[in-house]
Amino acid sequence: MKSPLRPGDPASLGGYRLLARLGEGGMGSVFLGRRDDGPLVAIKMIKPEYAHDEEFRGRFRSEVKRAWQVPPFCTAAVLDADPDHRTPYLVVEYVDGPSLDEVVAHEGPLADSRLHGVAVGVATALTAIHGAGVIHRDLKPQNVLFALGTPKVIDFGIARALEVTSQHTHPDQMVGTVAYMAPERFDGDHRDITPAADVFAWGAVIAYAGTGRTPFRADSPVATAARILTQPPDLTGLTGPLADLVALALSKVPEDRPTAHELLNLLLAQNTGSGAIGRPLREAAEAAQLSGRHVSGAGLRPEPRGGRRRTWAIIAAATAVTLLAAGVGLFSRRNLEPTAQPLPALTTMPVPGAVRGPWVVDALDRPGQWRAATDDYGGRCSFKNGLAMTTPSFAMVCPGTTRSFAGDQSISVDVSLDNARSCAEVQFRSAGDSSYWLDLCPRVIRIRHEGAVRNTTVGSAEQALFAPGKRRAVVLSVRDEVASVSVDGAVVLERKLTDPSLPAGKVAFGVGPTDEAKDQDAPAGAHVTRAEIRPIEDAVPSSAGTVPPFTDVRRGNTKSIVKVHGYFPKARSVVVEPVLFMTGDEYCDTFKVKSTSDAPCEQAWLTEDSRMVVTLPTSAAPRLTSTFDDPGRCAGDPVTVGTCAIGPEKLAERLGNNGLVEVTTTNGIVTAMADVYVP
Repeated sequence: MKSPLRPGDPASLGGYRLLARLGEGGMGSVFLGRRDDGPLVAIKMIKPEYAHDEEFRGRFRSEVKRAWQVPPFCTAAVLDADPDHRTPYLVVEYVDGPSLDEVVAHEGPLADSRLHGVAVGVATALTAIHGAGVIHRDLKPQNVLFALGTPKVIDFGIARALEVTSQHTHPDQMVGTVAYMAPERFDGDHRDITPAADVFAWGAVIAYAGTGRTPFRADSPVATAARILTQPPDLTGLTGPLADLVALALSKVPEDRPTAHELLNLLLAQNTGSGAIGRPLREAAEAAQLSGRHVSGAGLRPEPRGGRRRTWAIIAAATAVTLLAAGVGLFSRRNLEPTAQPLPALTTMPVPGAVRGPWVVDALDRPGQWRAATDDYGGRCSFKNGLAMTTPSFAMVCPGTTRSFAGDQSISVDVSLDNARSCAEVQFRSAGDSSYWLDLCPRVIRIRHEGAVRNTTVGSAEQALFAPGKRRAVVLSVRDEVASVSVDGAVVLERKLTDPSLPAGKVAFGVGPTDEAKDQDAPAGAHVTRAEIRPIEDAVPSSAGTVPPFTDVRRGNTKSIVKVHGYFPKARSVVVEPVLFMTGDEYCDTFKVKSTSDAPCEQAWLTEDSRMVVTLPTSAAPRLTSTFDDPGRCAGDPVTVGTCAIGPEKLAERLGNNGLVEVTTTNGIVTAMADVYVP
């Protein structure tokens, strides 16, 4: 819930302009902010009393570094931090949606696919968090937010910095909310909390989501703690396999609980019937399953008793095999309202259009999905003749899309080097502290694997293709775990990838010195343009031919509904995702869905995401209209598109992330945007 800044609140912090308050907790205050023309972000500013403690700063610095490695699978991505600021702060993705406790308070307990979706989403987040070696420590309904109905977990990775600083914690104090704390957390001598405590919190959160009450509810925090330590959970109202999983997660003994990874495997095995989840959430869950290290606390706690841990590993493995054999492929359709009841899965629904994503397109000629930045060593990412990357000595990576790409994929980009001491670099399948790298140097092309323990060369080719100033078209494709590199259409290197634990991850572009120049502190530079990252699909189902495709906003003159992921007026750019937007009747007529009481036909408006995100240029003065201030006067017929003029800065702030607009383009340049109003 946003509220105005208070007297005494800073107007800015670390270059971010503070716009409103989002909340306040034991560690500090959370603000809504923005840097220049960037997206809205959430900024957590630490309280002054902790800022003066060097032990706290050290812990904060360490935990932030770990949190930065958490992949964005159902989590709010960590974007920036400054542990050395006068008041240390952390910047994360702003999730514009209600929290789980707000949803339950206003709408009552969740059920069926909606409850199962929350269970999968939170387990996906914990799998990603634990896989990066982080423990949340304060998982609760207030830290589960909904972005267009999809759950995202926030506030992970920094609670330990406070909890282990003895000056600020006492025998009767700890970080967290009592109702969601595992029994071992009440042991005054037990300071070595493991990821199993988060799994216990997952059980308590899902019990609350499904029943509207916590499973150990009592009249006071002390009485609640006593029930957690001595009594079984009250799960009245939960039924079926999900109730069994919640009960297992709430086991008193940490070793008797499944890990987050095992939990996610078992939840996905239940992804049928009333428990089916939508495609975006399912893909995030499957990517989380295949990335990271899936930390279970091994090495931090005693061996499990009676072989229970081994039993869970066997169950999880069997579940994974079952999922692969079944080829789960269910889809669900979302209503536009972020907290509306999800629609049932439609097993016969064809994939609409030709885009199956995730798919990223960016000319890299202006801020959009990539942005300007500098690093601590003088490296710089800027926009001049494309994305210009320079570094005085050490290799650097430019911040870009936070999307994760799994399976067969293609990465294409145009590359040129500034001098003979430079190598352009493509980082791919980056998850946690592991990734692959493609080095494009004046005399060699190389694929490397960088792991948590060691770095290895997967393959290299002596090719003098990248003379300074010569622009080359590079395509890196990965199919069936074989990476192939082509330059100007000719294959120059092909090698089998070596790490089976890295089937998915982020993509980034960077620059570094050649091997010969690494010890010379010689500056390196490179330019990249026309980036496109997409899945490799063998074919689109023939049934999709009867479905209207998504509008290709990159070409020609178009008018269509898109989802806005970021609008940057000063840079004259907007990041959009084409969607299908239609009434329930139109939707069911198009997709040949029979009208029933729970079908999409009964919905007022429906969207289908393309998952293709494109950065478009805007004209110098695009026509911008809105309904925000007065929908009754400014909503056009049929009450969907805004008609009243609005300024670019105000529209950018109001749209935030995932706002819907009607966009008009002329030869791929945006000339008008009108926000979409859904009553």
